[in-house]
Amino acid sequence: MVGRSPPLLQPVARLRPHAASLSDSAPMPELPEVETTCRGIRPHVQGRRLTRMVVRNPRLRVPVAAELPTHVEGGTLEAVDRRAKYLLLRFAAGTVIVHLGMSGSLRLVAAAEPAGAHDHVDFVFAEQALRLRDPRRFGMVVWQPASAAVHPLLASLGPEPLGDDFDAAYLLRVTRGLRAPIKHVLMDSRKLVGVGNIYASESLFRARIHPLEPAGLLGPRRCARLVDCVRETLAAAIEAGGSTLRDFVGGDGQPGYFQQQYFVYSRDDEPCRICATPVRRIVSAQRATFYCPRCQRRS
Repeated sequence: MVGRSPPLLQPVARLRPHAASLSDSAPMPELPEVETTCRGIRPHVQGRRLTRMVVRNPRLRVPVAAELPTHVEGGTLEAVDRRAKYLLLRFAAGTVIVHLGMSGSLRLVAAAEPAGAHDHVDFVFAEQALRLRDPRRFGMVVWQPASAAVHPLLASLGPEPLGDDFDAAYLLRVTRGLRAPIKHVLMDSRKLVGVGNIYASESLFRARIHPLEPAGLLGPRRCARLVDCVRETLAAAIEAGGSTLRDFVGGDGQPGYFQQQYFVYSRDDEPCRICATPVRRIVSAQRATFYCPRCQRRS
């Protein structure tokens, strides 16, 4: 690793934080939350036959197509994957693409468990079901025949931050000549997928880079350090089960705990965990941005 990032904080007692400790901006699930869900549900449903699909309320951000159940009922769920912030339920005939929106969760429940007011879609596997709960109905459940990669939601996405295509050479290449702040570039899904507001802020702190630093000013060493820190931050968040984002829980119904390791996100006016300088909050591109003015100075 080039440079040295702050050591990971050890998780404190595994207690669900009080809502007041969370940001009031209602962030949506990012890559670690979706990856946590993917890993949680995969062992229980992959390779199993889908006996029934129940659509109680099709009025999501993109309406659930009336014919979607006919494409998947009776088929075997061959794989459960993730691309960016999308869950991919792959069948022989095509793929169901699921986005959790701002408040959605996809969790395992007993098929006989009564549905709540915000339980809109069930994928039933005999006695078990994958249940989509989405209070705000900003999620999506869409069908893509054949290859999912050509769907408009996925076709123009950039590389995965934990994949081999995201390295220092790539980041250096895509930032050349850009005046946009580096935080905006990290959150641009055409250049890099899955890194939203929380993990962009945390990665930049670990890399000691100011969030408003023009992306084109980053040289090879800082690009290499930032790549390492993005990977470290996401890996740590996945290990912690993601963050508790208002209504988010993993596939097992449990909240994530990475918010207990935040260095800067939603910690405005609190002392920096490294230097004790108060963390600052600014608004950039209509998004709250958090940083330490001492650890993350502009060049």
